[in-house]
Parts: sequence; structure tokens; C-alpha cells
Amino acid sequence: MTILSKREHILKSALEHFAERGFDATTIPMIATTANVGAGTIYRYFENKEVLVNTLFQEYVETFTTTIEKGFPYDHTVREQFHYLFRSMIRFTEQNEHALYFIRQHSSGHFLDEQSRQDFSALLDLFHSFFDEGKRQQLIRDLPSKALIAILYGAFLELQNLVRAGELEADAELLAGVEESLWDSVRRHT
Repeated sequence: MTILSKREHILKSALEHFAERGFDATTIPMIATTANVGAGTIYRYFENKEVLVNTLFQEYVETFTTTIEKGFPYDHTVREQFHYLFRSMIRFTEQNEHALYFIRQHSSGHFLDEQSRQDFSALLDLFHSFFDEGKRQQLIRDLPSKALIAILYGAFLELQNLVRAGELEADAELLAGVEESLWDSVRRHT
């Protein structure tokens, strides 16, 4: 293993443990065992578990933010923007299997540092901006944007949990149906 690949193995192992067990139930020795390194090796890269979780959190929040921002169709309709958001969430999840659940589970953690909180706030601002603009155009329900984000994000997370558990297959037809249902749940009905 190269030094870089050891770090990558540590981060991958930590992501899986934090996503599955949570911050408090995950220990450095657990991460080390799965990463196939000694616990001391982890401390060469990360001062402590808090630094490790913040490093992961910032990395994946930045990746998620970039996934959404890159190519966002600002000049398209609200419905087309919603389609882009939904597809961006799918793309992010496909490329980072445990990351979306990890972000959700740790987004209000007591261990997050200021940079992690700022990064997460910037991610939420993307969703707030989308929903606020949709409400301004009277195309999105007049609910608080936080509630609309919870509807979209919560339902998407549960869908991903069912896919990960093998209870659903995320084929094109299912995803199109879920997207339409989620759009229906946030759009303004006349």
C-alpha cells in the first residue's frame, strides 16, 4: 500500500462505519481493522476521530455540492431544475454509496467544526434557493423551504435505503416514477 492508498482505505472504512453505526458507536480500532491498518496509522493522518469525521464530512458535502452546481440549468423551468436536482442526487449516490446517508446522519452532530457547518449550510442554500425561486414563481407549494427539503431529501434517502437493502431495484422506470411523485409532492397544485 502506498501512503495515499492507506489514507484512502482509512477514509473508505470510516465512511462505511460512520454511515452504518454513527459517530458515537464507531471506534478507531473498528476503522483500522476494516482498513487493514493499525490504529496508530490512522493517528498519523488524523489527530483524532473528530478530525477524521470532519474531513469526511467536508469532502462529501463538497462533492455533493459540486455535483449539484456543475451544469445546474438556471435558465430552465423549475420542473427541469427539479429533474436536474433529482438526477444529481442519484448520480452522487451512485458514485458515493454511503455518503448521502452519512451526511444526513451527521449533519447536526455536536462534533462538527465550523468549516463543516459552513459547508453544509452552503449545500442547503442550493436547495433553499431552488425552492424559494419556485415559490416566488408560484410553482412550488407555499411551505417553508426546510419542510420541502425534508420531503425531497427524506423520501430520497428512504428510497436509497430500500435499494441498498435489496428490496427495490433502482431501474429507470422506478426512478422516473419516484421523481414524478416527489415533484407532485412539492409542486403547487391549482
